[in-house]
Amino acid sequence: MTLAPALVEVFDTKQAYIWSAAADNAGNVYLGTGHEGRVFKVDAAGKGSLLYKTSELDVMALAVDAQGNVYAGTAPDGKVYRITPGGEAKVFFDPKTKYIWSLAFDGQGRLLVGTGDKGVIYRVNADGTGAPFVNTSQTNITALKVTSSGSIIAGTDPGGLVLRISPEGKVFTLFDSSQREIRDLALGRNGEIYALALAESAGSGASNAAPAASSASGASGATPAPSGDEGGVTITISDMQVIDTASAVSTPAVSSSSGSQAKSAVYRLDANGLSDTVWESKDAAAFAINADGVNSDGRVMVGTGQKGRIYQAAPGQKPILLAQTSEAQTSRLVRGGGNQLFAAASNLGKLFRLSNETGASGTYTSSVRDAQTSATWGRVSWIGDGAIELQTRSGNTSNPDSTWSDWSAPAAGSGGDAIKSPPARFIQWRATLKKTASSASPRLREVTVSYLPHNIAPKINSVTVLPAGVSLQALPQPQMDGGADQAGLDPSILGAIAQIPPRRIFQRGAISLQWQAEDKNGDAIEYSVYYRDASGGGGDFYPLKTELRENYYTIDANALPDGRYIFKVIASDGASNPGALALTDEQETEPVEVDNTPPTVTADAPRVNGSNVEIIFRAADLTSIIRRAEYQVDGGQWKTIFPVDGIADSKREEFRVAITLPDKRPHVIALRAFDANANVGSAQAGVK
Repeated sequence: MTLAPALVEVFDTKQAYIWSAAADNAGNVYLGTGHEGRVFKVDAAGKGSLLYKTSELDVMALAVDAQGNVYAGTAPDGKVYRITPGGEAKVFFDPKTKYIWSLAFDGQGRLLVGTGDKGVIYRVNADGTGAPFVNTSQTNITALKVTSSGSIIAGTDPGGLVLRISPEGKVFTLFDSSQREIRDLALGRNGEIYALALAESAGSGASNAAPAASSASGASGATPAPSGDEGGVTITISDMQVIDTASAVSTPAVSSSSGSQAKSAVYRLDANGLSDTVWESKDAAAFAINADGVNSDGRVMVGTGQKGRIYQAAPGQKPILLAQTSEAQTSRLVRGGGNQLFAAASNLGKLFRLSNETGASGTYTSSVRDAQTSATWGRVSWIGDGAIELQTRSGNTSNPDSTWSDWSAPAAGSGGDAIKSPPARFIQWRATLKKTASSASPRLREVTVSYLPHNIAPKINSVTVLPAGVSLQALPQPQMDGGADQAGLDPSILGAIAQIPPRRIFQRGAISLQWQAEDKNGDAIEYSVYYRDASGGGGDFYPLKTELRENYYTIDANALPDGRYIFKVIASDGASNPGALALTDEQETEPVEVDNTPPTVTADAPRVNGSNVEIIFRAADLTSIIRRAEYQVDGGQWKTIFPVDGIADSKREEFRVAITLPDKRPHVIALRAFDANANVGSAQAGVK
């Protein structure tokens, strides 16, 4: 950033909108306004006055001839008025159309009139007689320029075309933009043509029935706010220019095809229609461009509807934010006497002059920076040249308000100074650049704010106990670069490494825990697993496994005696924080049965009645309930059997097996029962 050209308010029209602007050879600037259809004259000294009030609502186009007569095109009852330097006026030409969008003089001094809503260009002689010169397939002729060779360049809506028209009226489409409307045209020194195109979503709509819609553009306020919205750039005083920043809302592109998604774009065309994109934005609608008097490097000025910001753009370069008016939109740019650039603003129709000299000082306020949690501020430092003062303020609301701290005293020296703002979640910095006798052009390149976020404890979101017998087996994981960790870098900087979840396998008697945890500071988390007896009224927890980095753990079958246990998982961020600052979170499971002893199965003697056999058997377990039972005959298929009471829900269950034997040979009936931990007990009975 460096000091920008000073932006000086010259004249306030007291009207809502300035739709058009033109300048004469004497240094006077003329402004066409809405919605009272007035034409104002601002002389070279900056004194403004009402030149003429038309009977129409809006003056959409202005042009000045060599004798100083002003021509005003109006809407919505499109007429062209000629106003003498003394303010006398009359209807000069009436094409019987709705809108006069654009005016220009050809090489013979004839007035070209671009109209809507039939897309006709009229050519009018000095006596006011005129006729259609070109009938286009478009609805509106939104812009007109005449080149030094006499060719007429026209911009259209809704096709977004740039047309080249010979003095004889031959039309050639020079450029077909991907936007709806060519809002403005400018001619460069070397014959290049600049075209400002607006997408339909911009709401500019030359074809809209009401001219008021032309300025809608979605701009929401006239006064720059200190909130840092819209691309992270807030200008609190319009005398700074951002000369190299990725946070600018508009970035240059290398091909016009990229403009298909842009809300507005500026294209540079050569005589054959070859194009490149000078400036584009997906967020801001631009309304005016000016390339008159620029250097041969192809720079063009762009006025936008984003807080009235004015950019300087050139192909292949980042745009420079030159200035920001006090109004919502910069609607027209015009060169006046002494090659001064004037900016006409709307929503409150004012005229500003962009000085050729930079201001004596300028202030830039950064966007609000979010530490994500309450933070202790460290040092602020910057890289730059010249006289620079840097201040900070902090608060706990995302938009600075009365609860924020006051701006701090300026930091002492660019080498770094302790931030004097109180601990908070949000912080802003403000840089003031000043001209001095020894440093006429201060420049700010980089600002660094250091902070230590308040440590937030890790959080265990859930702990799951998997079914008994499910064991979790670790699989080989992708290895992080150990050098990054040794160098003190966050390994995530090198890219996220996907972790492969563990494989589930069967292991009799195993109990597996799996959990989900997070740390909002991004700290490394270590886990510990504890257990206690759940059969009594409490008791101490004992460590089972510590210093785990995985979010799961399998308890082997013989690690604990049979019984009911409660497990506790503790998460700690101690690996990333000194001992006194480390925090933990913990979560307990519901009681879990550890049972590695099979149930006891006993069977009564079979009761035989012919080929029918009945066997009563019982299953009992000391720790867990009997879950199910089965039987088979002579090694055949196992068949499920329910308890006598109809449901398996206790540690002791009785079962009745009734079968019909196929013959009178001896048979063996096998019986087995499973407890809740998949342990199995068995018995058998013989039938002779």
